[in-house]
Amino acid sequence: MASLGRGNATTSKANMRIAAVAASLSCTPLVSAHNGGLTRARQLWPMKHQIAQDLRQALDHLQNQGQLPAEADVAVQVERGRGEEHGDFATNTAMRLAKPAKRSPRDIAFEIINALPANPYVERVEVAGPGFINFFLTDDAALAAVAAVWQQREAYGRCNAGDGRDVLIEFVSANPTGPLHVGHGRGAAFGSALASVLAAAGFSVHREYYVNDVGRQTDILTASVFVRYRQQLGAAIAFPSNGYQGDYIRRIAETLAGEEGEAYSLDDAALTGELPPDEAAGGDPDRHVDALVAATRRELGEARFGELRQRALTWILDDIADDLSSFGVSFDQWFSERSLVDSGTVAHMLERLQAAGHLYEADGATWFRATVLGDDKDRVVRRSDGVTTYFASDIAYHVDKLERGPSQAIDVFGADHHGYMARVRAAVEAFGYGRDRLEFRLVQFAVLYRDGEKVPMSTRSGRFVTLRELREEVGNDAARFFYVMRRPEQHLDFDLDLAKSESADNPVYYVQYAHARICSVMAQLADKGWSHDTEAGLAALQRLTADHETALATEIGRYPEVIENAALAHEPHQLANYLRDLANAFHTYYNAYPFIVDDTELRDARLSLIRAARQVLRNGLDILGVTAPERM
Repeated sequence: MASLGRGNATTSKANMRIAAVAASLSCTPLVSAHNGGLTRARQLWPMKHQIAQDLRQALDHLQNQGQLPAEADVAVQVERGRGEEHGDFATNTAMRLAKPAKRSPRDIAFEIINALPANPYVERVEVAGPGFINFFLTDDAALAAVAAVWQQREAYGRCNAGDGRDVLIEFVSANPTGPLHVGHGRGAAFGSALASVLAAAGFSVHREYYVNDVGRQTDILTASVFVRYRQQLGAAIAFPSNGYQGDYIRRIAETLAGEEGEAYSLDDAALTGELPPDEAAGGDPDRHVDALVAATRRELGEARFGELRQRALTWILDDIADDLSSFGVSFDQWFSERSLVDSGTVAHMLERLQAAGHLYEADGATWFRATVLGDDKDRVVRRSDGVTTYFASDIAYHVDKLERGPSQAIDVFGADHHGYMARVRAAVEAFGYGRDRLEFRLVQFAVLYRDGEKVPMSTRSGRFVTLRELREEVGNDAARFFYVMRRPEQHLDFDLDLAKSESADNPVYYVQYAHARICSVMAQLADKGWSHDTEAGLAALQRLTADHETALATEIGRYPEVIENAALAHEPHQLANYLRDLANAFHTYYNAYPFIVDDTELRDARLSLIRAARQVLRNGLDILGVTAPERM
């Protein structure tokens, strides 16, 4: 890029341009669609959108002049250039117009360039390859981002790409049959970060946890707690091999025994006398535990069994809520599956499906015709014993979510739910909802490594690393950043030793250290008895002509685009990767130049730049739920 002069007149004019474009670097508002093009909003928009606006203006001019067919309706797309030789931004608009215009895309590209309105922040525009149009910005455009950060502070980067549209995101939703483990932690961090980046981009976000408090697993939980409770009181009852084995079951039982004493006592012989053999005796462990559940329910009575189940569920849910809260994860609503059953919503939903011809009877059960709507087989919604299935409740829940009116519902599921997507999509389609109203994000399990060795885990046996244990070992910040720095569908090898290390190889440490380093610079400034004159620094931004300074300012200017792109793609890892890039640009600059120099004007300009970087680091880390420490 061309360097700019430092004379008073030149600097004054340049600073006026910087101040003018600074306001444009907020992405509020964004592009609105109109006949495939762009419409002007009252405020200015980011440089990317200003270029898109210029392109749209050029296309309108060429169509009005008859140089392009009026019916050619191509949406303008502008992307960051891939490498310095391709410019700061690029568009394939000419190539997309070639077919409807029946002309060479390079010829169209040159005509578009000639029709572009003047833009003081675009140094030059070139045609490349088969018809790409590359835009090269002036230094003003990069430096204006610094002024924009100082104007907008915590609001810098926030935009209205979502235009206030409602999004309901359900995540975690772990069965309340035990504490959260490290796999749940990844879904929690991803869902929380996705919700936050959507909110930063102008969506109205509702965060929800679906509580599976009905069904066989909660019954097995109840029986498991009851057997441990009886053992606490001295009863010689063998624990079922398919019961919940974790120490948390013992803790619940100990609490129950301490608070209730013999309140849940019964004839232990009547409970175990007719049970089929368990696995250790050569029997079927599932038959054994189901028989134990039935016997416990029979001997306690439905009311006391239900009371015991609710106490166990409440204990675990309180633990889950406390764990998530300490992890910085919150929900607007905890939605109970039992509420759908008790309110008759599940039954009413089945009646609606029946009336629409989506159900049929076979083998004594009621089936949903899922295959005609894209699933690989039909699904049971009511068993032969008259009990509705988990899937029936799930249909009711998803229909309830969509009937609440969000523009989109997002389910964050574990990767083991891959086969579940088709049946849920089929169900919502049966109620007349388009499949685009429901999106699934699948989160792969996180595999822990310590000292280079895989940490063994088994949920059934109760040998697993809880989220709380992980947080205690590596801290919330490392856990959250590591969880979101890759696409959720990618496998995650979580290196515990790396997460705890204080090195540049540790990504969260590297990013946080950039923030702390800037704070240290300001502390050193104060130790000298000097202060930072913000206005003078912004007025002197044109002094920042070094490549490292332009690179850092350019990274700062990318932030609004990253927020928008991460939100629209539902990929918060884009933000995590960006923060690493921003941190790298700062560390490189830090190692190349001193900031506290005798030249007051240059010092103030450099401090304005790095403090803008610090603000962006803080803004981005806050969205990811990671702290920005001042000392490390």
